[in-house]
Amino acid sequence: MIRFINGKVFTPDCVFEEKDVCIKDRVFADPVDADRDSEIVDAQGLFLIPGLTDIHFHGCMGHDFCEGDPDVIQILADYEESVGVTAICPATMTLSEEKLTKIARAAHDYRSDHGAALVGINMEGPFISMEKKGAQNPAYITPPDVSFFERIQEASGGLVKLVDIAPETEGAFEFIDALKGKVVLSLAHTTADYDTAKKAFDAGITHVTHIYNAMNPMGSRNPGPIPAAADSPDVEAEIICDGIHSHPSMVRTVFRMFGEERVIFISDTMEAVGMVDGDYELGGLPVHKEGNRATLSDGTIAGSATNLMDCMRNAVLTMDIPLETAVRCAAVNPARSIGIYDRYGSIEPGKAACLVALDDELAIRFIYNRGVKVTG
Repeated sequence: MIRFINGKVFTPDCVFEEKDVCIKDRVFADPVDADRDSEIVDAQGLFLIPGLTDIHFHGCMGHDFCEGDPDVIQILADYEESVGVTAICPATMTLSEEKLTKIARAAHDYRSDHGAALVGINMEGPFISMEKKGAQNPAYITPPDVSFFERIQEASGGLVKLVDIAPETEGAFEFIDALKGKVVLSLAHTTADYDTAKKAFDAGITHVTHIYNAMNPMGSRNPGPIPAAADSPDVEAEIICDGIHSHPSMVRTVFRMFGEERVIFISDTMEAVGMVDGDYELGGLPVHKEGNRATLSDGTIAGSATNLMDCMRNAVLTMDIPLETAVRCAAVNPARSIGIYDRYGSIEPGKAACLVALDDELAIRFIYNRGVKVTG
């Protein structure tokens, strides 16, 4: 047993308290069960938070989830673990059914006892709007198709946790009716106005993909899908806090509209994360990375070049988001969203022992992933 003492621990109530944390057999244990032979780790002056969960990212270290290769998934998992992201639900792109099937099978076949845990797949495309495709490949955009989705889900062994949909497209509401409650349905890459979006939320969509991006903006007479989501109490919103996708004021606005319990931090990272500036790919399209900005040749933002831990840190240090709120949005809310909160997302007895220690500047001091020390 390992016993951490004197740390400021992020509790299931989403506050920090000075208390002990124990790990035994790779899960969190009740401190009352600690024995005199426990290894003691003094966490004086450190914040102890659960490992983060990223439910929307594409790649890192020069590789992309869409390569459809278990060895590549391991590379992604190892990098994410190294930055304190201990559970991952990587995203596909708008691709052919053949390619998406290969990706799904690779995820199904992936097995590993190290690196971030693969807890799902986020199916971003191909059921999106041509007009709001962003960095998605227009050649493979198709109307929502229940059979198409079910074939991908079968190939994945049930790993698909989220699927994106533009509700204004042909067949969208039939798709929603068939799949609500079976997978998280997310409004994304859409031209939907307020009324169409609100109808879709009422019908069963419960999630918004990278809010503000690839959708109509808010207007006083044409409010668009964002206020429709805010007006729907069961709908949660992803946001990218990399300082590129959304201005700090707009991040704070999302919290005012949705409340901290409905906001999910994502990274939306692509393969250039962890790499030098230069030319890369996203979904087969060329992308140029410069600093933490990644763009297509026409200047369209193409995913993010900032990992989730850095996004969380950025939200606190540059956007005036309280640390307790930021941890909730990067660890608790995403795990709850995709139905894995019984295993990940908080420091509670019986859950996977994923623990990250941060100092006062929010630098990582050490990481334990499923009870094993991986850095620090």
